[in-house]
Amino acid sequence: MIKDVLMEFDSSKFQNDLISWYETNKRDLPWRRTDDPYLIWISEIMLQQTQVNTVIPYFEKFKKNYPTLKDLAKADEQIVLKDWEGLGYYSRARNLHSAVKEVVNKYDGVVPKDLKQLGDLKGIGPYTRGAIASIAFNQPEPAVDGNVMRVLSRVLLITENTSNPKTRKLFESIIYKIISEENPSSFNQGLMELGATICTPRNPSCLHCPVREQCRGFKQGVHTDLPIKNKAKKQRVEQYEVVLLRNEAGEVAIEQRPSEGLLANMWQFPMIRTDQIKQENIEDWFYAAYGMKIKKQTEHLAFKHIFSHIIWDLKIIDASLIKDDANELTFVKKEQLVEYPFSVSHIKAMSFI
Repeated sequence: MIKDVLMEFDSSKFQNDLISWYETNKRDLPWRRTDDPYLIWISEIMLQQTQVNTVIPYFEKFKKNYPTLKDLAKADEQIVLKDWEGLGYYSRARNLHSAVKEVVNKYDGVVPKDLKQLGDLKGIGPYTRGAIASIAFNQPEPAVDGNVMRVLSRVLLITENTSNPKTRKLFESIIYKIISEENPSSFNQGLMELGATICTPRNPSCLHCPVREQCRGFKQGVHTDLPIKNKAKKQRVEQYEVVLLRNEAGEVAIEQRPSEGLLANMWQFPMIRTDQIKQENIEDWFYAAYGMKIKKQTEHLAFKHIFSHIIWDLKIIDASLIKDDANELTFVKKEQLVEYPFSVSHIKAMSFI
């Protein structure tokens, strides 16, 4: 299969054209100004499913607050989550924090070059392992993400379904054959940059593409039909009542989410699935759930928060505390809320206080 795909494909020309273009046209991004494996690792984790412009200020914050891997390892997880607040996909931060601790304990704070050791660290999958190995250590390892699969699907006219995990393996095998041994860092980053800026999902700028002459998809006029992939599953909608509960001192009730699952260890205002209170009013439900008697006051318009697989439809409710028999919630002053890591959805809810 790979032999057929690469038949009459000039790998040397592809390498030279791609690397030359990248080194001349690459965007000036802060993680490209360092060869520190730790900082490159942070950037790759932050860039997962997140736009470059969103990542830049967070990367700069982490570089300032945790200049070395050991600084991040000894930081409190809640502080790390607070610094990650708003970037989303918080499991990335927890996994990164766990992994740097492992690097301190096992490798004396030095990011391992060994591929198995690197890949065994929490949160480092095949793409991140390949990106760190090639960019930080200049090892000729593939780093296959969506941008890379799109570029190579078009250039090599690959019609395999990119939603299939086997197809990612195919691309990894192809890259092993065509990657530059002398400059794997610029080769891999060039593929990523090409996909991000020129070979985009819609309306690719083919006239400015440095490898257009070798692009089989372009020559056959089917480049915009590639890559082939499954349509994304429809997101399910979950409706919640978010309760902004105040006690007599004017303090606001918050709670910490479980240590596993979505938004683990983040903080939130008490949140109730709407379908769980259909048969009773929210006051009765709240007492059953928290052992607290409350009085519902104002009800605000709902707003939506979109995750990759779920849409939260959140209705904001103001309430006052009448009696607390359980102490299951934490009450803090409004100005203290900034000390706790909240997800974006509850930061939005905070604006109603």
